[in-house]
Amino acid sequence: MRPNGRIQVISYLVGFLLLFGVIAGCSSPAQGTVASAGDTKSIVLATTTSTQDSGLLDVILPVFEKQSGIQVKVVAVGTGQAIQLGKDGNADVLLVHARKDEDDFVASGYGVNAYDVMFNQFLLVGPKEDPAGVKGMTSATDAVKAIAAAKAAFISRGDDSGTHKKELSIWKTAGLKPEGPWYFSAGQGMGATLQMADEKNAYTLTDEATYLSNKGSLVVLKEGDPTLLNPYGVIQVKSSGKAEYGETFIQFLVGPDGQKLIGEFGKADYGKGLFVPNAKKR
Repeated sequence: MRPNGRIQVISYLVGFLLLFGVIAGCSSPAQGTVASAGDTKSIVLATTTSTQDSGLLDVILPVFEKQSGIQVKVVAVGTGQAIQLGKDGNADVLLVHARKDEDDFVASGYGVNAYDVMFNQFLLVGPKEDPAGVKGMTSATDAVKAIAAAKAAFISRGDDSGTHKKELSIWKTAGLKPEGPWYFSAGQGMGATLQMADEKNAYTLTDEATYLSNKGSLVVLKEGDPTLLNPYGVIQVKSSGKAEYGETFIQFLVGPDGQKLIGEFGKADYGKGLFVPNAKKR
């Protein structure tokens, strides 16, 4: 289930190269991107690390590329960074999970053709010993209050991702500002953050799909809270000169083939789908 190298994943550093037009097909936001007849049929997909770390893209992209002949170059970063790449004109499509920021992106004129794609849930996970005693608590807010009171180790994504934004919103609702030697900022993707939490016997907030494929010895201590719903959206970047290719990819994701692949992903390995398909035009 872990990434197998099939997908060409471009590191965030490439985002800076894209900014200067190093990679063909991308230019500054003032100019937009222009696809000529001689260009390779390709798009840049800026997406959250959870779609990569869970293995979902390894299943979806080969099918899409075979059907369409369009190559998808993936930039897997935090949602905040992915949205910034879209604003800078350095991506053609976004697949992210921070609804307010997604809506702002579209409302500000950066994005078009926005759809709901799928959802799962965030989980509060930690060591089975549960030193803060959060298991069984009725809400995620109560759980983080207990962690802070116990000064139990907590690993934050710390990368402006959708998961990081959700975590910060929970602390804010709890009326707390997490700080101190017990609170660590990883500045890493979800897979790496889970590994760090496992090594440090710490708590962390994770999306369900990445947890199931990277959980180590961590156990689920809080799930099912309505505030932990984790919806994903796909948006076409308005400045992209590859609108036809980007729209083709979006229609695949929200169409019958893409939604079926999303719904079946994980069932063979975990007995349940890791994402719930829910395609809907916004």
